[in-house]
Order: sequence, then C-alpha cells, then structure tokens
Amino acid sequence: MAQKSLWRRAQDELGLTTLLNSHRDVHLLLLTRCIRMFAYGSSTLILAIYFAALGHSDTKIGLFMTLTLVGDVAISLLLTLVADKLGRRKILVAGGLLMTLSGVVFASFSNYWVLLAAAVVGVISPSGNEIGPFRAVEESTLAHLTDAKTRSDVFAFYVVVGTLGAAAGSLTCGWLTQALISAGWNEVSSYRVVFWVYAIAGLTKAGVTLLLSSACEAPKPAAESAGPREEQQAFLPTQPTTPATSPPKKSTSLLAQISPSSRHILLKLCGLFFFDSLASGMVPSSLIAFYMERKFALPQGKLGTVIAIAGIMSSIGNIFASAIAKRIGLVRTMVFTHLPSAVLLALVPLPPSVIVTVIILVARASLASMDQAPRSAFLSAVVLPSERTAVMGIVNTVKTMSQSSGPLLTGSLAQSGNFWIAFVVAGMLKAGYDVGMLTMFVGMKLEGDKSKGGGLEQEQHELGEAPQGHGARLSFDDLSSDEDMDDRRSPAASLKPRP
Repeated sequence: MAQKSLWRRAQDELGLTTLLNSHRDVHLLLLTRCIRMFAYGSSTLILAIYFAALGHSDTKIGLFMTLTLVGDVAISLLLTLVADKLGRRKILVAGGLLMTLSGVVFASFSNYWVLLAAAVVGVISPSGNEIGPFRAVEESTLAHLTDAKTRSDVFAFYVVVGTLGAAAGSLTCGWLTQALISAGWNEVSSYRVVFWVYAIAGLTKAGVTLLLSSACEAPKPAAESAGPREEQQAFLPTQPTTPATSPPKKSTSLLAQISPSSRHILLKLCGLFFFDSLASGMVPSSLIAFYMERKFALPQGKLGTVIAIAGIMSSIGNIFASAIAKRIGLVRTMVFTHLPSAVLLALVPLPPSVIVTVIILVARASLASMDQAPRSAFLSAVVLPSERTAVMGIVNTVKTMSQSSGPLLTGSLAQSGNFWIAFVVAGMLKAGYDVGMLTMFVGMKLEGDKSKGGGLEQEQHELGEAPQGHGARLSFDDLSSDEDMDDRRSPAASLKPRP
C-alpha cells in the first residue's frame, strides 16, 4: 500500500498523471514535436559538415545560417499572425510540407544559393532548435487545452519529447552516415541520405497533424459569440456604452492584439531574450558538432553519440523541471538551472582532452533546457489566453532575429582561428540574461511560486497594477478564459480588488 502511494506521488510530481489524463490532441502534438525534432537533430549534426564537404568556407557557412534565420523571421511572423484566423492545424500541416520541400532540395542540389533559398522558403533548422511557426502555435494550443495548474507539467513533457527526438535523430544520423561511408559512399552522398530522411519526417509530421481535432483551434472572439464582454476589457478603462451597429475592424498587427499591461511585460522579456538567443545563435548544435569534429577529428558515429547522450541527459533534466518549479517557482527554476549551464558553456573550449570536453557538454546539456518548460508556463500565465499566440509569436520572432547574427559572428571567428571565443562570449551573454530575469521577475507571484509564508500560491498570477484610473490589482484568476473557468466574467468582476 505504501509503495502504491509512493508511486502515485512520484507520478504526480513528475507530471505523469497529468500527461496520461490529458486531451488526445495533447498527445498528438507531443508526437508531432518528437518527429520534427528527430528531423532537426538528424540534419543539424551534419549541416555545417555538409557545407564544408561541398567546399564552402566557414564564413559562408555562418552566413548561410544567419540568412536562414532571417528568412525564418519573416515567414514565422506571417504564419503566426494568421494562425488563429486561418486555422492552427492548417498552419502546422503547411509547416510539415515546407520541411519536406527543404529536405528534397538539400538531398538533390549542391549550389549554395539554391540551398539557401530552400532553407529560407522552407524549414531547415541551422541550430537544432525550433524554427518556423511551430512552437508558437503548438504552445498556444497546449495552453488552450490545459488548465493553469497542470500546464507546467505538459510543457515539461513538450520539452522532453523534443530533446529525446533530437537525440534520436543525432544518434541515427551519425551512425547511418558512418556506415554509408564505410560501405564506400562518399561524404556528400551519405549526407544527402539524411536529408531524404528529413523530407520523409516532414511528410509524417503533416500526416499526424491531420489527426488533430477542432478543439485545437482558437476560440471565437467574444465579440462574435458573447457580445461585448471580451476578456481584453479587463485591461482597458471603462468606455461609455454606445449603440452597437457592427463590430469594429480588428487590426492585423500583432502588437494591436496585445493589451497595454501585457506589452509592458513583453518588452522586458524580449529585451532579455535578445541576449540569450544571440548567445544560442553563436553556438548552435550544428556549430558545436562542427567544432568537435574539427578540434578532435571525431567520426560521425561518435559525434552523433555524444550529441545524443547530451540530448538524453537534457531530457532527464527536463522531467524534473516541473517538480522543481512547484517548489521554488517558475522564475527561480529558470535561473538556477540555466546559470550553471552558461558557466559550463564558457568552459567548453578550455580542455585539451576530448573526454573532459564531452563531460562538460553533457553536464551543460542536462541543465541548459530545464528553463524551457517553466518559461513557456510563465509566458502563458502573464498574458491573456486570447493573446498567447500573438505573444509567443513575437517572442519567437525576437529570439530568431537575435539568433540570426550569431552564426555569422562565429563563422568569422572560426575563419580567423578564434572559434573558442564564441563559447566564452555566449556563456557571458547567457549569464547576463539569467541575472536580468532574476532581478526583474523574481518578485512576481505566479502559480507554483512560494509565498512568504512558505505555502504555494495556487492561483495568484499578478500582472502588476491596473491601468491608470483603476485602484485594483489585476490577477490571472480574474481574467480566466473559458478553457480554464468555463465562464466569462464581466469587466466589473475582473477589476474587483483582491483581499
């Protein structure tokens, strides 16, 4: 009996109970993420090496990654803007087909500019991390399908399946290419097989997305379904009532979809994410693999194994992220796991031994992504449900824009024989991001944060002071959407002062 109770408690702590009881669409979204990250992991391992085998310089390799990320900003912003209007499922299917297009082109052509065009128009991840509109749409959908108390558990598994998928992709790709080369294939031909696998993964992802139900789509605006009682009114000063004729035309601007209070938080976050993402762009997985191959002459199989072990350790760390967040809070979990990984990143180029370097990489990987699930839960908590897709789209766009200059900087450093500087600078930038997050947001009370008395704040998502002219403090409870509360509150109720 005690063992059963202990097992159930462990299931609750690790979020397994939440996962098993989640909506069917949650499971399908996790599957599509795993497939996509398998493709990213397989291509990232050999992307820079593939370009080097084609005879392109380090500077051109860095330029390719930079321009790919810049092109992704425009496409992702456009697709994120229209995702809720055209349909989230349609956007996700289109993304899978774009992955297939890129994979086919990379497997068939060698020209630098043709490959660049395919990477910009299609979907190729130069970093091994998320690219395209997928993450913003999927995270918004997952937040829509879950309630506030279980959301961090679902986001933790969203990160876990992604890192496991990427690890499996790296491992498969590494040993596949090594086996093909051993069988007499040349390097370029063996790498192209990986891109055919990438194209098939894109088609598979699109097929699984077609199984999603209509529950994934964005709820209809209150103006269409419940008259003038919109959630956004909780943020706005009371307006005099006028006879309704027809709803005003809604702006298509992403910022126009976000309330003033949320914009203030968003600007702070984007400023911090800029430095963190610039650092990530300087040392993406593809360039780390390239650095290891160049410094230690590792064969593809061993290189893939190293990246895979790092990914598996990252997954294990992510499993515990939600449990940690429930005890010390979302912001503290983000900072106290990410800061040590920043220090380890700066130490990567120091050891002359491959074994010590691998140990540092694996130790860093076990901590580096533990902030992702708490960060997604944090973003979902501090904005209104109707703003999530837009906010996450803007955040991902800012992150991708800042990442885009990183590979070019690293490529230039590598060309001049100073590859190691990229790791040191990236570690310092990430450490600065962590200090900024702790300074700006540690006092914000969110679900999972400890109160001064030591208990957990169960549903206090304070968003700061109300707009001018309102003496009340806003909380996330007062602004709950129909997916969390199954009802809508009036503006008066939303502005009711908390005791």
